[in-house]
Amino acid sequence: MTHATAAPLDASRPKAQPRTHKQAPPRRPSPIAAESCVGVVVAGAADELRVVAGDFGARARLAASCLLVPQPGDTVACFRVAPDEIWILAVLEREAGAPRVLRSHGPTRFEVTDGALELHAPAIALSSRRFALDSARTDIASDDLEFAGGQVRIVAGAMRLIGSALSTVFDRVTHFSKHHARTTEGLDRVHAAHLEMEAQQLVHISAEHALVNGSKLVKARGGQIHFG
Repeated sequence: MTHATAAPLDASRPKAQPRTHKQAPPRRPSPIAAESCVGVVVAGAADELRVVAGDFGARARLAASCLLVPQPGDTVACFRVAPDEIWILAVLEREAGAPRVLRSHGPTRFEVTDGALELHAPAIALSSRRFALDSARTDIASDDLEFAGGQVRIVAGAMRLIGSALSTVFDRVTHFSKHHARTTEGLDRVHAAHLEMEAQQLVHISAEHALVNGSKLVKARGGQIHFG
């Protein structure tokens, strides 16, 4: 008599699947609670800014977007992010006639992508250790223009000066050119203690009337001298 052999228990039992651990989503930093307020700037130690809002007063920091430098007495809009930390966002009001200073720390660039930039003021003053201007075309119009400098260097492919009068005063003038042509409709006069003209090949003086006056001496010297 044969007996059926029972199947092993491990064969009939389903295999357990390996457990997978789900990763928790990364925690997002919780937003910093901020309280808006309006206060008045008071004088602090050195360059320190202090803001007083009601019974509360604390040291304040200037936001990067606030370009107008706060001064004592200004009414400012602030954010309070900690019991003793206040950020000044904007200057709301200032005494009439008080100076206004715009300040930016670090390299700053003002860019207009479309349109033109115009500055209008009764007086404009620029002060800088170095000033550079790069433009495809520059137009300057002024009723009275004055320029003063220690050294002036102008490099140009062509230069043209047009005016009713030209007056120059120099201790020394040096001129060099490959070709020099000058036309004067009226009187052309040169006054000097000594006048010297030198040509390597030819000197040609032509006129309807030519006068040479020497109060003491008139001398002509040459290998050949022809008159007439």
